[in-house]
Amino acid sequence: MFITSENITEFNAPARRIVSVVPSQTEFLHSLGLDQEVVGITKFCIHPQEWFRSKTRVGGTKQLKIDQIRQLRPDLIIANKEENQQEQIELLAGEFPLYMSDIYSISDSINAMRVMGQLTGRELEATGIIDEVTSRFENFTPDLVNRRILYLIWREPFMAAGSNTFINNMIEVCGWRNTLAGHRDWEGVDRYPQLTAQQIRESNPEVILLSSEPYPFKNKHISELQELCPNAKVVLVDGELYSWYGSRLKFSTMHFFAVIERIRYLCSILK
Repeated sequence: MFITSENITEFNAPARRIVSVVPSQTEFLHSLGLDQEVVGITKFCIHPQEWFRSKTRVGGTKQLKIDQIRQLRPDLIIANKEENQQEQIELLAGEFPLYMSDIYSISDSINAMRVMGQLTGRELEATGIIDEVTSRFENFTPDLVNRRILYLIWREPFMAAGSNTFINNMIEVCGWRNTLAGHRDWEGVDRYPQLTAQQIRESNPEVILLSSEPYPFKNKHISELQELCPNAKVVLVDGELYSWYGSRLKFSTMHFFAVIERIRYLCSILK
């Protein structure tokens, strides 16, 4: 059974045996205080650490261990359209109640948090988190300079966040323009295109953001990108704060402010 905001009343809430196969949503369930109710997570659900060490791991987000999930007898599975593999999710939805979020923006994230609060009987806790996230984003002052940003998520081959992604929405929240928004690579992929070194040069970014995940970009990679785009400012960023769409959003705007200030500083000394 696929659960949506339209048919949620058909679900026998609150859930008492939950398997979460999405890292950011696992962290949100922890924020709701569902320590006993969550019985299974993925090997990528690294927050909180105590759950990562103690909860049953049911494989990776793209390679779930279906039989292990069955053995846990969940009365609710929390999944995501982008994070999880369609065939596996459809199989599980045929056996268990399954909520699959589909998130491209802050408003999508807020709606998903609200639905998860309803499904777990933690509406009050979910509303508290939603109110805090909403307040932080409403009071956030974006960069006054509409900079062209290239946000890299992978190396060898280079891959970037394109249009129609949650990361792209975060770039826009910061007041910037994604250099790849509206563009497709040679295979027609517009969400996370692979890029050659030449394509990176041609995108002509003012700023290159190197994400800490899924590829762990480090300081040693800054010079590599600086050689490709000598005029660009290259900055390391915490990828979780651009791509995790749960309770971690409470900390995103503080990080965005720090990155904006870092870019301003680099622009002032590297003219």
